[in-house]
Amino acid sequence: MTSDPSPAAAPASFAWSGRTDGPGPEHRRWHQAVCTAETGAGDGRGGVTLIGFASDEGVRRNHGRPGAVEGPDALRRALAPLAVHTELPIVDTGTVTVDGPDLEGGQDRLGDRVAEAVDQHDLVVVLGGGHETAWGSYLGRRRSTRLGGAGQRGRRVGVLNLDAHFDLRTAAAPSSGTPFRQMADADRADGRDFRYTVLGISEPSNTRALFDAAAELDVRYLTDEQCTPTNLTAVLAAVDALLADVDALHLSIDLDVLPAAVAPGVSAPAGYGVPLEVVHAVCRHVAASGKLALVDVVELAPRLDVDQRTARTGARLITTLVHEAAAAARADGGR
Repeated sequence: MTSDPSPAAAPASFAWSGRTDGPGPEHRRWHQAVCTAETGAGDGRGGVTLIGFASDEGVRRNHGRPGAVEGPDALRRALAPLAVHTELPIVDTGTVTVDGPDLEGGQDRLGDRVAEAVDQHDLVVVLGGGHETAWGSYLGRRRSTRLGGAGQRGRRVGVLNLDAHFDLRTAAAPSSGTPFRQMADADRADGRDFRYTVLGISEPSNTRALFDAAAELDVRYLTDEQCTPTNLTAVLAAVDALLADVDALHLSIDLDVLPAAVAPGVSAPAGYGVPLEVVHAVCRHVAASGKLALVDVVELAPRLDVDQRTARTGARLITTLVHEAAAAARADGGR
């Protein structure tokens, strides 16, 4: 790997592999559970879909450190050896790659892929990519039959962003700093309510203009200083307030919400950050609600990582989301 590979370079095809302890479900790991186009399996409905989005262009436009283009396969590698304690089908549909500076074209293609997946599977997990990934995820859920629909006739979908930043910038060109402003504008244009909550906001990392934009758009948020283990009840109450107001949830996890010691491999490492135990508890809580439909995990830059800490943490969060969502689906089916 060169020190600064082109952000437009397409990643090599990923092959799921790893340690095998036995053929039975009691030995199941991610690399054994995942079906791909190459296996010729996994075309049925239900279960979990993984979609990669290899993009650095949004981070480049936002003047951040590049590397997120390599995130999808780094997350796959970190997932591969982990145990899977559910028999839900898991399908990996491959990676959408941004071609050169054509971020908008890549987001459009991701939107089509997400829309198809949302209509076929219970939970869709998008492996980013910079936070521009979230706009492609949004396009997909709006295009889907399951979560879409014009105006207030559509299902009420809320967005929970675990992030040190609002990402509500207004800019001439979309970037990793604009996706939630784009969502707000699109919802307003189509007569929908914009339901957006952010946990982990770093006050020094967001200008007054961004706080003003959040107030204008009625964004609910807690700062990183408020998202502590001793304040977990209040954090989960903020999550519950959003869940009570929606039919389905789009969860966006920007790994830079975590302390730099836990997640060094991101474009903008946190000087304070939200403890992993709080982020993990929030993920478990939203997945157990039964309303989680779409997740994107973004801003992993493997070339900046240390001992794969960031990738391993992202993989742990994804595994928890899948396990809890499966348990919630079983409980719902049993009623």
